[in-house]
Amino acid sequence: MSDFHYKNGELYTENVPVKTLAEQYGTPLYVYSAAHLRTQAGQLKTTLSQHLPADANAPLICFACKANSNIAVLDLLKQEGLGTDIVSLGEYTRARQAGISPDKIVFSGVGKTDTEIETVLKNGIHQINVESEPELERIARIAEKHKITAPVAFRFNPDVDAKTHAKITTGKHENKFGLTRDALIALYQKADAHAFIAPKGITSHIGSQLTAVTPFKDAFTRMRDLVEMLRAMDMPVTRIDIGGGLGITYTDETPPDLDDYARMVAEIIAPLGTQIILEPGRFIAGNCGILVSQVVHVKQGEKKHYLILDAGMNDLARPSIYDAYHPVMPVLENKAAEHIAYDIVGPVCETGDTFGKNIPLPVMEEDDFVAMTSSGAYGFVMASNYNTRPLPAEILVDGDTHKLIRRRQTVDDILALEIDI
Repeated sequence: MSDFHYKNGELYTENVPVKTLAEQYGTPLYVYSAAHLRTQAGQLKTTLSQHLPADANAPLICFACKANSNIAVLDLLKQEGLGTDIVSLGEYTRARQAGISPDKIVFSGVGKTDTEIETVLKNGIHQINVESEPELERIARIAEKHKITAPVAFRFNPDVDAKTHAKITTGKHENKFGLTRDALIALYQKADAHAFIAPKGITSHIGSQLTAVTPFKDAFTRMRDLVEMLRAMDMPVTRIDIGGGLGITYTDETPPDLDDYARMVAEIIAPLGTQIILEPGRFIAGNCGILVSQVVHVKQGEKKHYLILDAGMNDLARPSIYDAYHPVMPVLENKAAEHIAYDIVGPVCETGDTFGKNIPLPVMEEDDFVAMTSSGAYGFVMASNYNTRPLPAEILVDGDTHKLIRRRQTVDDILALEIDI
């Protein structure tokens, strides 16, 4: 996270002091680095272009909106040439409001409703990723009703173990996602025979936060074999969506080498001559953000020192859901100070409201600020109003400047949605 660094003992996001942002906008506060978003998008585009054939169409990179759906973030990535992978009508609306063209939007997810399907067909979509036979039947019914041809790709479940957390693996047969090879072939043929369905290709996504390249290689190989089988049956296959899943470093993880990944795409997928679509999320946004929080109390327990923050599990859910750890940095660094091992906790009435245990930090006091790093993906988007706690604000830093890209929610905002009976 080079875009977050200390200068004269003070934490900065690019060229802006984090303490200044915390004092101006309050905490909890999400802070994002525009430079990091641009760097990650550019690195992925450049590395792919170095390995793919020069005459190949540039891959369509569709940022996974579910990782960070703030419209300002989507707009920045649009300016870098990226599209969006969406999983709901709300995300589709965000993408369109950010100015992303429909021909750069891919619609994933297992439970698309009539309203969602109808809306994207009427307003434009690059493709709808089909997950099941009932979903194909629903799309066909709606497409025929409106006399609109639906571009679809079929999600292949290759039964590959992604070697990641059980709650974010998606490519095993016991997961709810996608179709087996034989089921996919049958549906592809059915779609090809339908007057208002245009089968474009296949898609697969085997999981998130992958740190090994072997699962990718296994999945890509099985996708290639499936495409060859479909073409042998005279089925049209013009697109292959290889999903996302590239991991990042939170603490000591070693992400897949991007050159190795790109070489696999070039060697296994590119020779098929299709459009290549990618759906990265965490890789682009994970290390672009921090969650800034203020110390409410320093509590000395019988056996523990507790650092009680104003941010809770409702603001950053990953530690409570996935047992994830986001490294904690003091906003004002004091290397000479005594270090104490703290259990870092929030104010929510759950024991699971814990960000880390036995974390060594300089001696902390009330009102000090800390930053939980690697919070740019699956941070704010998973936040909730549990305990009737308002959602935090979001800030985008770009060099020497910053702007508020989501104001802090208030309790009145929450209550305004309820009906007075």
